[in-house]
Amino acid sequence: MAREELLSPAEEPDDVADLLDEPGLRPRTLTEFVGQTELKGHLGVMLGAAARRNEAADHLLFAGPPGLGKTTLAYIIAAEMGSNLNVTSGPALERAGDLASILSKLEDGDVLFIDEIHRLPRPVEEVLYPAMEDFRIDVVLGKGPAARSIPLDLARFTLVGATTRTGLITGPLRDRFGLVARLDYYEVDDLQSIAMRAARILEVDIDDGGAWEIARRSRGTPRIANRLLRQVRDYAEVERDGHIDSDVASDGLAFFGVDELGLDKASRAVLDSVCRRFGGGPVGLSTLAISVSEPTETVEDVYEPYLIQQGLLMRTPRGRVATPAAYQHLGMSPPPAIDTAPQPGLFDG
Repeated sequence: MAREELLSPAEEPDDVADLLDEPGLRPRTLTEFVGQTELKGHLGVMLGAAARRNEAADHLLFAGPPGLGKTTLAYIIAAEMGSNLNVTSGPALERAGDLASILSKLEDGDVLFIDEIHRLPRPVEEVLYPAMEDFRIDVVLGKGPAARSIPLDLARFTLVGATTRTGLITGPLRDRFGLVARLDYYEVDDLQSIAMRAARILEVDIDDGGAWEIARRSRGTPRIANRLLRQVRDYAEVERDGHIDSDVASDGLAFFGVDELGLDKASRAVLDSVCRRFGGGPVGLSTLAISVSEPTETVEDVYEPYLIQQGLLMRTPRGRVATPAAYQHLGMSPPPAIDTAPQPGLFDG
């Protein structure tokens, strides 16, 4: 790491600044956080023990699809520990000096949240290892034969990492976390409670039936539930009398293109492409992504998980395959036979 890098702190990315200014739909305590019961129990014990010892909590890694509450949990951890939260993301830390400048400013007990931590460049990740284990970094002064390394002690901090791609986290980095937890999709009852809480904060006139209709179409994701609530609120204020019941919620969601299973226009486009353009598959990920004009990462990380969870799509060694349920959902007749069997291997009999 060059000295100039250490003395040039990274600029805070715009998305992080927007995140810090986001209005208060986020729960502020573990008690307010709905769902993820097992994980909340683990965090309650770990944070409580750290508070009793007057120490920083152990490093935590949260994995799972977008919108399940990984960032919210980072805010809650900082609030529960009574410490400051420092927010950044993997792509924003382009140089080792970017991370070093952030680490050197942390105070005892602070929480550092790195979103999309799997996208850290390797040189930056190498700096993170001694920082997590020994709370120090090595600063390199000078270049060539005259260069020398000076250890810099850091405050004892808690690193909270979030990732949507667990498989891309390197083994050495993953092993340095005290808890690695995967967030699951939410049940409809939990999403209904989340929608009702958001409605109270936003002063939306909604009953249990309307919240249930929104919850069951939210694809198991609180972020989507909050977004659909805002859309239905706008629909109810313009097209109806402002009150949201199950019928108004159903009409509003249909108006915004959300069907009975919670699929939006983009998700249906993926399903429709497999069924109509490629005869149900198999079709490769890259080909499928091009057909719907989306990046492969978006198709794989955003659209596919829910389609697979609902039994509408399958991944096979030969590519993506639509199930009979997908044809039924699209109002189509399935082909006589859908080939989902893997091809024989080179040495199979």
